[in-house]
Amino acid sequence: MLGKNLIRIRELNAQDITDILDQAEAFMSILDRDIKKVPTLRGKVIVNLFFEPSTRTRTSFELAGKILSADVVNISKSTSSAVKGESFKDTALTIKSLGADMIIVRDSHTGVPELLSRYGPFKVINAGDGSGEHPTQALLDMFTIRRRKGAIEGLDVSIVGDIAHSRVARSNIYALTKLGARVNLVAPPTLIPRFVESLGVNVYHRLEDIYDKTDVLYLLRIQREREKASMFPSLREYATLYGVSQKKLANFDREVLVMHPGPINRGVEISADVADSVSSLIEEQVRNGVVVRMAILFLMARKGD
Repeated sequence: MLGKNLIRIRELNAQDITDILDQAEAFMSILDRDIKKVPTLRGKVIVNLFFEPSTRTRTSFELAGKILSADVVNISKSTSSAVKGESFKDTALTIKSLGADMIIVRDSHTGVPELLSRYGPFKVINAGDGSGEHPTQALLDMFTIRRRKGAIEGLDVSIVGDIAHSRVARSNIYALTKLGARVNLVAPPTLIPRFVESLGVNVYHRLEDIYDKTDVLYLLRIQREREKASMFPSLREYATLYGVSQKKLANFDREVLVMHPGPINRGVEISADVADSVSSLIEEQVRNGVVVRMAILFLMARKGD
């Protein structure tokens, strides 16, 4: 059952995830209205506490809150007292004193959402913490796949890229396996975490190994600091071996849907012709992120403390 906070996908079961996706589906029609506004969360105060850069996640949470008629306040690190040396605890206590009902937090340090939840009674939603998890991204990805495929159980989903450092990959692995998908991970050995097979996934080191076992191809952004850390020889070589172009897409033995959490590196993990093709669900992911986050805010607000 979805608890007071949403911090880790691994804390949810398949029914919890399905309930969120079903509620998101019920909200889809709101986005097609001329006036995108419902009074569901009128009087609630939601704080977006983003201490790490974000466009898609922060904007979709802000839109989700405003569509539901909540009062939404955005706080970034550059505009908070953190730049003056204020501790995270004092920032949390200040927000608590101002009467926040929910805090959506993103931070570059793993474990910050759990830390923040100690200073309630506000509810905490993890919008990405270090190399921990990104649960709402995984939920919008599940929603996107389910809308296109009808169901997730039995699908072959291949995640390609920097698995070791990706909170998106981690949350998606938990969500996909809970919902009955078969998960393949593809990356150079240096970008695969140790013992990841214990999560019930298959590990491959060549893109051609998944040509016959992929319904959904999920590409992760490659960060340039990995090249500097010598985790692979160069971005050019990575693009040659693991980047997906239309030519490589033609090698798959079935019609493949392509996903990416953004922002994308065109010409590295994905070519422009794939990113802009009919196979790409990238824009759908962004749109679906609004209704999924609406569903999360709604369901959490409805729960008692």
